[in-house]
Amino acid sequence: MAITAAASRLGTSAFSDASRVELRPNYTRADIENVIRAVYRQLLGNDYIMASERLTSAESLLRDGNLTVREFVRSIAKSELYKSKFFYNNFQTRFIELNYKHLLGRAPYDESEVIYHLDLYHSQGYDAEIDSYIDSVEYQASFGDNVVPYYRGFATQTGQKTVGFNRMFRLYRGYANSDRAQVEGNNPRLARELARNGASSIVGPSGSNENWAFRASNDAVPQKALGNAVGEGDRVYRIEVTGLLNPGYPRVRRSSTAFLVPYERLSSKLQQIVKQGGKVVSVTPA
Repeated sequence: MAITAAASRLGTSAFSDASRVELRPNYTRADIENVIRAVYRQLLGNDYIMASERLTSAESLLRDGNLTVREFVRSIAKSELYKSKFFYNNFQTRFIELNYKHLLGRAPYDESEVIYHLDLYHSQGYDAEIDSYIDSVEYQASFGDNVVPYYRGFATQTGQKTVGFNRMFRLYRGYANSDRAQVEGNNPRLARELARNGASSIVGPSGSNENWAFRASNDAVPQKALGNAVGEGDRVYRIEVTGLLNPGYPRVRRSSTAFLVPYERLSSKLQQIVKQGGKVVSVTPA
């Protein structure tokens, strides 16, 4: 059953008909390898993992039946691998957002949930923060001991708030996207919505729309028109850019600027933006 009629446009088609990944009794070698791949993909936010980074000891315990899937999830979430990807270099509120996404398969519902985990980490430490998700009644009811966590936030379920569906799209940016390769970097995605207790707008992931616009500052007014559109269909494009480090552009979090560029200068302008350390968040017809 489709998650939404707009599944293909919103990038959730991969989850519409996918079945849960579960380690059942009398599993085969192929079953166990499928579970291991699914756990890495879910917990590492689809980030690439090298052979040398794999948790071979925990994998062996799982293969031998000495670890449940739940405890294998715990091992990865407490590992240096997980910390290096999501803890050390992220804002703490971003880390909590990712824990909700990776371990419970949903987005935080309100600011009180984030505050609870901030207090828990500061008072009891990293391990207690991770255990609070995996030992929760919600985790047990949703995944038990043998189901790999998945994105529950895309489906209507008992005990879930409707606002979680909208917020999930601020954390999920497409099936092929990585949690460490997004335009907004290590900044929190939901801080503003949670503080206002408001619902997020649903924005389709890059590559699923007519253009590959992400979500930056939609109200950014083009600062410059780089020449006249002469030639190839008189086409002009609006380029929105964030993170420019050129003199004259303040280094403000989430700030962006926009340019109107004729088709003939599009390629050279994109190259210039990359050299200045900027990230292109959208290219749309003007």
